[in-house]
Amino acid sequence: MNTNRFSGHDFATIVAADIQRSFEEDIGSGDLTAQLIPPSAQADAQVICREQTVVCGRPWFDYAFTRLDSDVHIDWLVEEGQQVEANTTLCLLQGQARAMLSTERTALNWLQALSATASLARQYAEAVAETGVTVLDTRKTIPGLRIAQKYAVKTGGCENHRVGLYDAILIKENHIIACGSLQHAVLSSRAQNPQAFIMLEVENLQQLEQALMLPLDRIMLDNFGREQMREAVDLAQGRIALEASGNVNLATIQAIAGTGVDFISVGALTKDIKAVDLSMRVLLGGEQLNLTD
Repeated sequence: MNTNRFSGHDFATIVAADIQRSFEEDIGSGDLTAQLIPPSAQADAQVICREQTVVCGRPWFDYAFTRLDSDVHIDWLVEEGQQVEANTTLCLLQGQARAMLSTERTALNWLQALSATASLARQYAEAVAETGVTVLDTRKTIPGLRIAQKYAVKTGGCENHRVGLYDAILIKENHIIACGSLQHAVLSSRAQNPQAFIMLEVENLQQLEQALMLPLDRIMLDNFGREQMREAVDLAQGRIALEASGNVNLATIQAIAGTGVDFISVGALTKDIKAVDLSMRVLLGGEQLNLTD
């Protein structure tokens, strides 16, 4: 997995591009309402979380505010990845009032969406914490938010599957059909990409038996029942890592982990989220404003 995408220059570039895109869709040619505020006016603000959450998204939040006001001061009262209770003040800000009012929606959107992803990931991680199973995300992400959501998944305590189609190979049913056979698909992939991480999705125990004879790094059990999973674990005998996929939720994941599989991939981590309830209160000239739009 290409972990460089979550650190250093690449990560900073991704955050900057995300915020630039967000500003283009929200501010566009200029914030007409913010023109009501004198250019020299300064403001204080605080961001409050209205529900329990795992805080995530500080790099996007911080960049958004500093992008419009390089002198803004942000004092975080909590850490990235920290679980907080309802009505917790997350941070305090001081800076240009106009810039603060223009930035608040973009900054809060990123913070509430990524905190939602991290919070759900934390629930899944805790559900299997005593089993030794690793919970993975998938490519079922909100369009345009792939790297951000995968960052949030890791912040919440789960791990990343491949980032995209370019950094690992996952051979599925349609690839097998197009190639003519399971064996041909796997052997051709290994010949074309000898150093690649190659996974194969199997739909039954017969395919699994074939897969165990091939040069693979992981086998995905697609929509196996729990008894089938146990049989698959017995067949594999630890020779290769097994990943369970399909029909996974918080009600079923513990039982799936109990079958002995090594990984469980969960599309819900990134596609079934509800934004965390955050609010920003600005103090401008002694008057408190509640920003809810």
